[in-house]
Amino acid sequence: MQAGRVRLRRRAVPAQPAIGAPAPESRVLLRTLERSDRDAFLALARDSRELHRPWTYPPERADQFEELYARTRRDDFVCLLVCVAASGEIAGVFTLSQIVRGAFQSAYLGYYANQRHAGNGYMRDGMELVLDHAFGPLALHRVEANIQPGNQRSIALARGAGFRLEGFSPRYLLIGGQWRDHERYALTADDRRAQKSPS
Repeated sequence: MQAGRVRLRRRAVPAQPAIGAPAPESRVLLRTLERSDRDAFLALARDSRELHRPWTYPPERADQFEELYARTRRDDFVCLLVCVAASGEIAGVFTLSQIVRGAFQSAYLGYYANQRHAGNGYMRDGMELVLDHAFGPLALHRVEANIQPGNQRSIALARGAGFRLEGFSPRYLLIGGQWRDHERYALTADDRRAQKSPS
């Protein structure tokens, strides 16, 4: 394990969160992706296709899910599920990828919601937990989110969490068979501390 890398505690029981204990009033739980999530995850991806496309193409087949799950076993990738506290249903997915240590201490943030739970604020609540985890136990210095300019919901989620626009990258990522323009948003640990400090 690389210095400074904190492994996530894996859940032993499907109904239990893997990351911390939620506050009694919390509407969402945050936990790591497990192999036993396959059916629910694939159903989310299939049922949410209209919401996701053309912005993202989550795994919709068992082999694609297995590839995603295999990535979670590496030190440079984390997949976190935001679950509705009352039911345990998956409300959304966050990934922290290409985690680089050393002098960089940075990662890329990706996310997508479950159509069934869209508009309830679960992703906003989940983003707060993800950032607490990224800048807390994972000890990252910087998190970057690359978002297509037309994806207003994702931009609003990032901006609402304090991410700042850093620039524009033409034809940045190959998504759905097309090279797509993206805007770069970022947040640092210093930004996050300033957000959370009492004014």
